[in-house]
Amino acid sequence: MTDEWRGWREAAEAALYGDEGFYRSPLRSPGGPAGHFRTSVHASPLFAAAVARLLTGVARELDTRTVALVDVGAGRGELLTGVLAALPEGLEVTPYAVEVAGRPPGLDPRITWCAEPPAGITGLLFANEWLDNVPAEVAEVDAAGVPRYVQVRTSDGAERLGDPVTGADAAWLERWWPLSEPGGRAEIGRPRDAAWARAAGCVEAGLAVAVDYAHVRGARPPFGTLTGFRGGREVRPVPDGSRDLTAHVALDACAAAVTGAAVVAEAGVGAGAELTDQRTVLHRLGVGGERPPLSLAATDPAGYVRALAAAGEAAELTARGGLGDFGWLLHRVGLPAVPP
Repeated sequence: MTDEWRGWREAAEAALYGDEGFYRSPLRSPGGPAGHFRTSVHASPLFAAAVARLLTGVARELDTRTVALVDVGAGRGELLTGVLAALPEGLEVTPYAVEVAGRPPGLDPRITWCAEPPAGITGLLFANEWLDNVPAEVAEVDAAGVPRYVQVRTSDGAERLGDPVTGADAAWLERWWPLSEPGGRAEIGRPRDAAWARAAGCVEAGLAVAVDYAHVRGARPPFGTLTGFRGGREVRPVPDGSRDLTAHVALDACAAAVTGAAVVAEAGVGAGAELTDQRTVLHRLGVGGERPPLSLAATDPAGYVRALAAAGEAAELTARGGLGDFGWLLHRVGLPAVPP
């Protein structure tokens, strides 16, 4: 990789998805994303089981026993593997893993490995912690109050201010993330909006879901959220290909890119879209976290231990201040506007 000054979007694109990038090179990340950060998929099989119930519900609403399941940003296929194991009898599922890295060995042969989501699907498109890895420009307000693009140096992550933000990027900031105070920063989410609109547009009938670190217009972080992860630890965001680069997602802007209507409030519903949090959705799907009754320990000690472990995993998936705060954006296509 070169050591020139570049905008964050270009630099992160090369660092994550270039030939020697974090997500493409087996030498950079031999264990896949799971070797560097832990998602809900890795935290507990309860998450995959909940997605299986979500898919089953979509099939029921569509009155069909044949559906597709598309996992965008599939890693090494962990979510699809878990969902396939949790599906009820009689539901025929065609699974697709959308990922830039090569197909891992030993993956279930039923899973189709592809670089882009297939068009015209009937079923569920699910993107867990994908949009936060779609590179975006970073803007910072200079001493005169002018938002400028932030440039970064590949070798060490050093930054400097570049040209003023103009055009469509400036319009996006004005609508979705207004900046005024010197030193204030934002990630310009236009590429995420476009990526999500393309992905959700692949659903002909069913549900498109994005799950991610998120924020909405009324509660944007004042200095942005760009960071790095390597070896299970948060590190400085250096675009050298050695680490994950991530920033939280303006899911309300992504919703508007699909529906044309602003969805700006947590738990907001409009134009076929719902924006809520993981805790709410998983509770709806039966993941509660309640401890089993102590009386079970006397009648079924092994069952009590299993139930206690499951309760702990459920509590982690729905915890306030943790995974439970993840944003869930759900777009319903050809389904009732409000979940039954």
